[in-house]
Amino acid sequence: MIANLQSRLTPFFSFSNIAVVFFSVFIFFLSCQNNINNESDIESIPVEIKFDRFDLKFYGQSPEVIPQLKKDYPFLFPKQFSDSVWIKRQKDSLQLLLQNAVSQVYKDVTPLEMKVSHLFKHIQYHFPKVKIPRVITLTNNVDYQIKTVYSDSLLLISLDTFLGANHPLYEGIPNYIRKELDEKYITSQIAEKFSNYTIPPIEDRTFLGQMLFEGKKLYLQDLLLPHEEDHIKMAYTEIELEWVKENEIYIWQYFIEKQMLYQTDPQWAERFLEPAPFTKFYLELDRESPGRIGRWIGWQIVRKFREQNTEVSLQELLRLPAQQLFNQSKYKPKR
Repeated sequence: MIANLQSRLTPFFSFSNIAVVFFSVFIFFLSCQNNINNESDIESIPVEIKFDRFDLKFYGQSPEVIPQLKKDYPFLFPKQFSDSVWIKRQKDSLQLLLQNAVSQVYKDVTPLEMKVSHLFKHIQYHFPKVKIPRVITLTNNVDYQIKTVYSDSLLLISLDTFLGANHPLYEGIPNYIRKELDEKYITSQIAEKFSNYTIPPIEDRTFLGQMLFEGKKLYLQDLLLPHEEDHIKMAYTEIELEWVKENEIYIWQYFIEKQMLYQTDPQWAERFLEPAPFTKFYLELDRESPGRIGRWIGWQIVRKFREQNTEVSLQELLRLPAQQLFNQSKYKPKR
């Protein structure tokens, strides 16, 4: 009995296994140390963003400010509209109601400026040639389809689309949309717009190609928002995130069984990639599922690729064709 127990214990305490454990711990420690060093380097990058509060300069002001604002912000004043349009907007009761709400929620934007600065420090670190944009805040009719706009030198943030999911002004907006209208999603929104601007346009119109394009965008958030939780990056609740984690293998099996990966039918993107209150498997569990599950799977494939191919640069990864990335990821979720 004792000999048998010893035979079971001996391999565990063998020199080779100790070496493996030691090496694994060493690699883990080295990885953590590199991350710490990277963060230290990133924090030392001289980026300090201050918001240009156009919303405060426009609303609550006299019409006399409009000519100067048109000179300072020509991109916000389409030439086909006369000054009378802007004067009317300044006095519009709904616009004033929105601006009043914005002014109450965003009395002090310093904490948000620090978060956005932190994001652009990471962007500068990974993309040194990127310009730090001029950041302008707006009130824009709660247009939740255009919450932020990013170009190489300009970032627009519609603060009236980030008043908080339960704000009374959002009554009537579907819950799956309303939950994203919160300040905690601002940096994630900006990172996604930056990703759209940075990642080469999608050429592969298969479901796999579209899924991995979304996965690359989310993987960029891993790098640009390393301290942000995954459910924020996905614009999920924590419960929704837990659901997709627990059901990852079944989601993947569904995709394989339906032979979806190489199909180009727009219905697959509509059902699994576009915003929706839930994912349309057309099964009883639909109501339990969050929307845009295909983005989650694409993200896990890109993450798996990175685990398997650490030598590939970020720029190479972002340009990599979907099929090659998928093959080299060796992605296969397990129970």
